Amino acid sequence: MKTALVVHVPEAEPAVGDWRREHTDDARLGMPAHVTILYPFVPRAGLAEAEPRLAELVARHDAFDATFARTARFPTLLYLQPEPADRFRQLTEAVVAAWPEHPPYGGAYDTVVPHLTVADSEDASVLDSIDAELEPLLPIRQRVLAVTLLVEGDDGRWREHSRLPLR
Repeated sequence: MKTALVVHVPEAEPAVGDWRREHTDDARLGMPAHVTILYPFVPRAGLAEAEPRLAELVARHDAFDATFARTARFPTLLYLQPEPADRFRQLTEAVVAAWPEHPPYGGAYDTVVPHLTVADSEDASVLDSIDAELEPLLPIRQRVLAVTLLVEGDDGRWREHSRLPLR
């Protein structure tokens, strides 16, 4: 089963939760509003070995404040841009340096852009409509205190396994 490292953004749920559940597969499967640090991470069977080392690595990074003040797009994806994006990127780079056999998104992308997915649709007008409704709800602010390790269950649903505190 798969695992993922994310920064959970509960402050975004009131603004994006309904759209995420309607327009993303992962939200329907229990994935909360988040910024991905690394997916996929080690398989579930390897967590007992990896988790202590991961906790030490995460604890070397300071907690920080993040703001989601703007939307942006990939071709079929509407997302919130986190600021400072570099803090998320640094977490990803640190984990990938420790587990190079687990590149972000399986190595599918040359550049990883930190983002909080709001909706995925081939219909640009759907994304335009969501964007217009979301804009007045911004900015969203979140104190980032931990990285959350999520595990996909046998039923395909995502569940929190642990929270790894930042310094």
